[in-house]
Amino acid sequence: MKLYQSIGPNPRVVLMFLEEKGATIDRTFVDIMAGDNRAPEFLKLNPFGQVPLLEMDDGTYLSESTAICAYIEDKFPEPALIGSTAEERAVTAMLVRRLDYDVVAPMTMGFRGAEGLPMFQNRVRCLPDAADGLKACARDGLAAFDALLAGKTWLAGDRFTLADIMLYCLTEFGKQVGQPMPENLANLNDWSGRVAARPSAAASMNAKTGIT
Repeated sequence: MKLYQSIGPNPRVVLMFLEEKGATIDRTFVDIMAGDNRAPEFLKLNPFGQVPLLEMDDGTYLSESTAICAYIEDKFPEPALIGSTAEERAVTAMLVRRLDYDVVAPMTMGFRGAEGLPMFQNRVRCLPDAADGLKACARDGLAAFDALLAGKTWLAGDRFTLADIMLYCLTEFGKQVGQPMPENLANLNDWSGRVAARPSAAASMNAKTGIT
């Protein structure tokens, strides 16, 4: 396996997932600030021009952070971060889907239409007129997850999962791009502190860490 890694919340999800697994794989850094992910050489590997990107054991290239994490889970089953039973895997998949729809998409699109517009306007379709509304949608999503966390340690209860990693990486990204965690979301802020205390949170902060 070989991981094409970069800065950003989605690449960090995979790094943090690997750190939780204690798994080591070959990595190479892709400079998205310089547009290396849009270069012809990279587009041959991933026509969508996205990172992270994983070259699997059979030579096939796999993009999308959740798909990459699912593959890593199969290769390194312990500790289970998606689930060790059908029921656990289903709950994690549900949470990940809700996160994608209610937090990840509006937060990232809101960023691209506002603070990130100079970087992204010539690369992907941006929606500057909708940026404020998209950010508001992301806050609504965070409020829903704050309510979900009432009385729980992690999003899935007592299991730390891919869903926790995703939400943490996205909310940490939000703090850097004008979308801080609302202070009134006490459950979510307490949860964030618990995630931040895990060694994988610090280890995944630098995208170039562990690159060979």
